[in-house]
Amino acid sequence: MSTIDVRQAHSLGRDEARERLGSLEQMMSKYGVKLDWSGDSAAIKGMAVSGDIHVHDDDVQVMLKLGMMAKAAGVDADRLKGSIERRLKEAFEG
Repeated sequence: MSTIDVRQAHSLGRDEARERLGSLEQMMSKYGVKLDWSGDSAAIKGMAVSGDIHVHDDDVQVMLKLGMMAKAAGVDADRLKGSIERRLKEAFEG
């Protein structure tokens, strides 16, 4: 099982930071991954992937666990981590 942990700093406040996660959420939904929000945290659920997103006052943390099915399907954890890092950077710095 692979674990991905990405943090992105921000100075926007929690509400604005959560809104900016919309593009990441849209990308994940294309792969059948759903986010179940409760306050400033979301549970990530999908086939062969689970995790959490936490929106803090000064950063956002995305943690994913890729199951054996993800590896069997050819998901590259390093490539996925890079994609998440790019999307967060674009959302918060772009």
